[in-house]
Amino acid sequence: MEALFTKYLPKLQRTSTKFVRDFIHQIDWERNRLIGIKGARGAGKTTLVLQYLKQIALPTGQSLYVSLDDLYFSAHRLYDLGEAFVRTGGRLLVLDEVHRYINWSQEIKNLYDDFPDLRIVFTGSSIMHLERSKGDLSRRAVMYHLHGLSFREFLQIQQIASWSAVTLPDLLNNHTQIALDITETIKPLAHWNDYLQYGYYPYFLENKDVYAQKLTETIQLSLELDLPAVYGISYASVDKLKQLLVVLAESVPMKPNISKLSETLNTSRALVVEYMHYLEELGVLMLLHRDSFGITRLQKPEKVYLSHPNLQYALHESRPDIGTLRESFFLSQVQPLHKVEYTEKGDFKLDRKVTVEVGGANKTRQQLAGVENAYVGADGLEVGYGDKIPLWMFGMLY
Repeated sequence: MEALFTKYLPKLQRTSTKFVRDFIHQIDWERNRLIGIKGARGAGKTTLVLQYLKQIALPTGQSLYVSLDDLYFSAHRLYDLGEAFVRTGGRLLVLDEVHRYINWSQEIKNLYDDFPDLRIVFTGSSIMHLERSKGDLSRRAVMYHLHGLSFREFLQIQQIASWSAVTLPDLLNNHTQIALDITETIKPLAHWNDYLQYGYYPYFLENKDVYAQKLTETIQLSLELDLPAVYGISYASVDKLKQLLVVLAESVPMKPNISKLSETLNTSRALVVEYMHYLEELGVLMLLHRDSFGITRLQKPEKVYLSHPNLQYALHESRPDIGTLRESFFLSQVQPLHKVEYTEKGDFKLDRKVTVEVGGANKTRQQLAGVENAYVGADGLEVGYGDKIPLWMFGMLY
């Protein structure tokens, strides 16, 4: 255990708190003994938990951060570590990348039950499912999902601008005044294209020039390591998933022809739909359904998108279509907080109440004729009026 503290303490010291995401305040750290944070690779889960540890500043020895893909766990059990930690005065145990440890859920459950004074925070892949865990953590753990940076956070992390997030009702009702206030000090459209290309994951700060390469490598690692670890799927299935992603990346947004895709991949229709759900859980695809409240995992989606615009640049051989980028941006900003469904009139239905059509600055309400509570999200517009809202403003929701 001493070796783990030797790794943890310098890592904690190096952790910067210059920019801390608002998400850290959405987690009820104190009242929950068992907290889980899941999200795609690169979303910033490790940084978030280390920033929390630095903020609370427990006395040395009372907190410990470990990553469960550490070689230490090839010869030691997680439960034994937790037991020894508690006996030496440990109070808060942070476990990163738990899905990489085979018996993680059972041993975390045992630690939770056996040591009532121990608080545990764990992080894992976005495909991690507590309801399928061996230890039945779904009744014990409070789960949170960390998404990539919003447009608002992209500006904030670079110290370009800082403003509070707005709710969807406030945005719909007061967008003109909000935009006027913001554009007094900053020109959001000057930074919007940068966000589309490389702004979704915080690691763009390390090197923008290789961001697309790192993004594709991250997806490959998720497919080759996370999926087999969580679902136990074969490497032959991973190859099929890669083939499907290549096909979809060049075609989205699309209404999927499942029969044609199954022929292309030489696999069953049911598996094609299942593979799409895997890719959605990994944060690569966004599947839109007509009635997402009653869907099953076997139902095919009405429309398929890449889940954020950076993927369009990383996975397309040619420059992405601007219309696709707009719709992907809108989805990536709205989906973390609101239920998004397919609709015949307009592009998206939010929470079964609000319809939004996404387009350029000259987009009209023609396709929304007769639709109540409908709005246009217009690209290239700095300040909007009435039911025409600048598209960039949807990047302020979180």
